[in-house]
Amino acid sequence: MRAACPGAASRAMELAGGWCALSLWLLLCRLPAPGAAAPAQSAGSVAVGKFWHVSDLHLDPTYHITGDHTKVCSSSKGANASNPGPFGDFFCDSPYQLILSAFKYMNESEQQVSFMIWTGDSPPHVPVEELSTKMVINVIGNMTSTIQSFFPDLQVFPALGNHDYWPQDQLPVSASEVYSAVANFWKPWLTDEAISTFKKGGFYTQLFQSSVSPQPLRIISLNTNLYYSPNHVTLNITDPANQLAWLESTLEISLQKKEKVYVIGHVPIGYLPFARNTTAIRGYYNEKLVKIFRKYSDVIAGQFFGHTHRDSIMILLDEKENPINSLFVAPAVTPVKSVLQRESNNPGVRLYQYDPLQYSLLVFISLHSSHGLHWPPIHMPPNGAWGKDLWQFYLNLTDANMKNESNWKLEYILTKAYGIEDLKPENLYEMAKQFTVPHSKLFQQYYNNFIVSYDKSIVCEGDCKTSQICAMQYLDNSFYTDCIQRG
Repeated sequence: MRAACPGAASRAMELAGGWCALSLWLLLCRLPAPGAAAPAQSAGSVAVGKFWHVSDLHLDPTYHITGDHTKVCSSSKGANASNPGPFGDFFCDSPYQLILSAFKYMNESEQQVSFMIWTGDSPPHVPVEELSTKMVINVIGNMTSTIQSFFPDLQVFPALGNHDYWPQDQLPVSASEVYSAVANFWKPWLTDEAISTFKKGGFYTQLFQSSVSPQPLRIISLNTNLYYSPNHVTLNITDPANQLAWLESTLEISLQKKEKVYVIGHVPIGYLPFARNTTAIRGYYNEKLVKIFRKYSDVIAGQFFGHTHRDSIMILLDEKENPINSLFVAPAVTPVKSVLQRESNNPGVRLYQYDPLQYSLLVFISLHSSHGLHWPPIHMPPNGAWGKDLWQFYLNLTDANMKNESNWKLEYILTKAYGIEDLKPENLYEMAKQFTVPHSKLFQQYYNNFIVSYDKSIVCEGDCKTSQICAMQYLDNSFYTDCIQRG
């Protein structure tokens, strides 16, 4: 595939200087031709559903290789880029070439996926004055077109991120220019009803009709940015955009109709695993959502988020500390970190497998490499029963830059990595308890996956480990606080 826009960003900067050239660059950039269609499944394989999860693309069009490492990218905010190469740098957001390599890999993997979930954040981490509403809209449009060019016939269920607005984080509770423009971008994927809801508050629900099951799957895409702590627009509003009431009503209808639901969103509920006593969303909203998700745990088959840039798991417990739901936070495509952070993450994308009859997530038993892409085979487990699982893929950024080649690989299969049968909440809960063992090698493996194999020499012990394990097991204030106090 021809490289898209070679040198376009640097030429634009030479002409107009930095971020003022963004709109021009987005207009000039020619998207790659769509990849070849994936072949049909072989006759001997088992019918199974699959879907991709991508998050936090964070395109930085200013990224370019230059001798002055303080000017490689605007997203480094003047910090020296560590080792800039064609696929990026750990102090920078994603160059377009990195994003293209991710979707190219996904496209050429020949996976017959049913849909994709895309949990937001297209613009880069730059000072607010370096962006505008028009620039943010253009970046989201560019990323939408990029996905559509690689997957022209694929159903995509997107969610807005906190950076998908200008000023960042300040997503409103009613109609806006961004909601309207993005709704128009996403019309090929969403129904008229979903578009109508999205234009009013940035959230929607839509049914995905399986070709195998008579029971549809309901996707609920939440605008959790309305609850994000830095969002001053929603401060002291009990139910921003009436989304909480809408969510509970939608889940109640699904309960009555015996539907299964996937909840997707950008900012996750629960406590941040790397920041003690801190929820990503405001505590009030977190408690409300935990209560709703507990009430409808039988309806919800999975919850999927992004935002943290890290790979983490959470288990929702009921009031008696029984595990009732599994939640998954996918790592970012962007590798960016600040100078104050010791960890970053390698770029990652994720594949889930699900039962097209019941929509539970699936597990494979063995692994092989096909066409150098390191994919699991599709074989029925010996007992004929499927369990839950996920496959995490990553790009070793340092290696990719050194070799000038994007060699995306399978990082891990979750059940194999942690020695559990499936991803049911009770098994994840038992896994989390095993992590509490002093000097647990299993927990160290989890932490290495948390930072997407960024640096295996980094050890998480003491307070670091306590914060991780408490955030994994306890999503509400009372249980989490007790866990932290126990240490």
